[in-house]
Amino acid sequence: MKNRWNDADANAAVKTYKDYSEDIALRVYTSRLIGADPALVLHGGGNTSVKSTAKTKVGEEVRALFVKGSGWDLDTLEPPGLPGVKLDPLLKLRNLKSLSDEDMVNEQRINLLNASSPNPSVETLLHAFLPHKFIDHSHADSSLVIANQPNVEAICKEIYGEDYGLVSYIMPGFLLAKAAAEAYEKNPNVKGLILVNHGLFTFAETAKESYDRHIEAVTLAEEYISRTRKKALTPVNGANETPAKEAVFAKVAPLLRGLYARESGVSWTVHYREDATVSEFAESRECASWSQIGTVTPDHVIRTKQKPLLLNPENLNDEDKLREEISKALEQYIQNYHDYFQSNKQAKGVEKKELDPLPRVILLAGAGLVTIGKTTKETRIAADLYQHTVDIIHKAFSIGQYIPLNDADLFDMEYWSLEQAKLGKSKPRKLEGKIAYITGAASGIGLATARLFAEHGANLLLVDREAEKLAAAKTQLEKEFKASVAMQVVDVTDEVALDASFDHLVQQFGGLDILVSNAGNAVQGRIGEVDPDALRASFDLNFFSHQALASRAVKLFLKQGTEGVLLFNASKAAFNPGKDFGPYALPKAAVVALTKQYALDYGKQGIRANAVNADRVRTGLFTESVIQERSAARGLTPDDYFKNNLLEKEVYDTDVAQGFLDLVLAEKTTGSILTIDGGNIAASPR
Repeated sequence: MKNRWNDADANAAVKTYKDYSEDIALRVYTSRLIGADPALVLHGGGNTSVKSTAKTKVGEEVRALFVKGSGWDLDTLEPPGLPGVKLDPLLKLRNLKSLSDEDMVNEQRINLLNASSPNPSVETLLHAFLPHKFIDHSHADSSLVIANQPNVEAICKEIYGEDYGLVSYIMPGFLLAKAAAEAYEKNPNVKGLILVNHGLFTFAETAKESYDRHIEAVTLAEEYISRTRKKALTPVNGANETPAKEAVFAKVAPLLRGLYARESGVSWTVHYREDATVSEFAESRECASWSQIGTVTPDHVIRTKQKPLLLNPENLNDEDKLREEISKALEQYIQNYHDYFQSNKQAKGVEKKELDPLPRVILLAGAGLVTIGKTTKETRIAADLYQHTVDIIHKAFSIGQYIPLNDADLFDMEYWSLEQAKLGKSKPRKLEGKIAYITGAASGIGLATARLFAEHGANLLLVDREAEKLAAAKTQLEKEFKASVAMQVVDVTDEVALDASFDHLVQQFGGLDILVSNAGNAVQGRIGEVDPDALRASFDLNFFSHQALASRAVKLFLKQGTEGVLLFNASKAAFNPGKDFGPYALPKAAVVALTKQYALDYGKQGIRANAVNADRVRTGLFTESVIQERSAARGLTPDDYFKNNLLEKEVYDTDVAQGFLDLVLAEKTTGSILTIDGGNIAASPR
């Protein structure tokens, strides 16, 4: 493993964090070095600390432990992510025979230097009880290959000699902290500790030396592992021809979304991770046994469950049979999880509420790694973790055996309140887990709708013809709302392009919940004199594209069995056409009829169809010349033209976006035309 320490970068970090001590600056620097390497830690894994001094408000200098705080990742750590805790009170806790988790957390919090700091790591006492200034902890892949071997002690002796102590598995907390300190005290010359089934600790008096030791320990483990050739996997399907991986995923993902929603009552997003190594593993005979043994480190259980669901579909070309096949596999997984929960609950004599039993990782023969979660972030975390898990398991069996924690220990970790706290308990946003396809999304009403949906947690596919504006919108939404956003440059009148966009949608998120069919253009012309080709083009964009989109969306809704929402951007022209605006008003009137027809034809399946009827919204349809012409014809200023309604208030694109959101949330409304125009009786639906 490459040592990434750089003297110039270290000095730059000290300058960057000049408002903090050099100890803190270098602690942040090496923490980020560790966090930046996925072979060392992933998604909140690992922790680091430094012992230093701090002054209280009354000028008293106290010894303090600065340790990674809850909610911070090492790769993005900043000084506020190292809450300071008074060290001496923590050291006194070692004299206790026992300390509950609740009391441990309380002791750590009441000794914080700043009451607003995040909770210190659950392994704070381990960092405190070891005497070293700098301490680094990771879940390095190579360390886990070794730490999950049945003869881990003998292997560690061969790799490290007497340079590293060994600590048998104990759950993080007070008892592990004491055991680690005792292991160090048996040989105070050790450079670090190997925690069985857990990970690696190194320590030293300087940030550089502790980091150097960490990289050295990982490198020695990597070299030991590389001396043995990886075992060849045995393919299950042999050389038989199989569909493309993306095609297999596309057939399975919408069915998974529907089955998960039926089981849980909430929406899910599905992620496919292209990875040749995992794909080979998923199609091997070894997968059936190796994947079901347990997680490579206990921390993973809250992200991936104890084991993945295995799917080897036999009915890819028969949707009903495929759904039944997946349903049965899912039912068996749920039953197995329920048995695991009940048996451990009874054996331990504890009162616990069963967590949801649905798998988060699916090994899909013919495709590979599939993950599913209530947010896209969850799916990507699970995928990252399991990519590394497959490699660790394979290497473990290549050099010996793979003996991780048993179900009883994993149960303790999965149902440990301090571990569950890492997931957070924030209230789900209104559109959490929902997937929305929005046309005309690069500007105007489409972009305003995308912004509002992103704010409320939706996953978005943005569609527009303007590539540059679309890319800018995607970047903006991702940055501002941490949203999951995909994009496709599409002419919505192109049926082939629409097919490709829906394929992309499924590959990105697994399915669809909301269609916002918004794209359109105000075509003018005297109806008896209009060019027939221009009229047909207007119908192609302003009517037939809506139908083409809706028909594809409905097919996906029905495949999922998750109901669904169709939203159309209609126009006041459907009810109150303007002079010489027939080429626009006629297809828009047809869109209103289309809305009602979808509501009528698919209401029984829970698919809702509604439209927003807006007027005089400043979008690309209103060029400066059009505004001047219309306002002058009415003897109004341009601003007054937009306020020329019963309420005398201008309607904005954000108002229309709010209307779309309200219709998504109106679960018992369908076939409705929501008018947002400030009041125009002539245009109100009759």
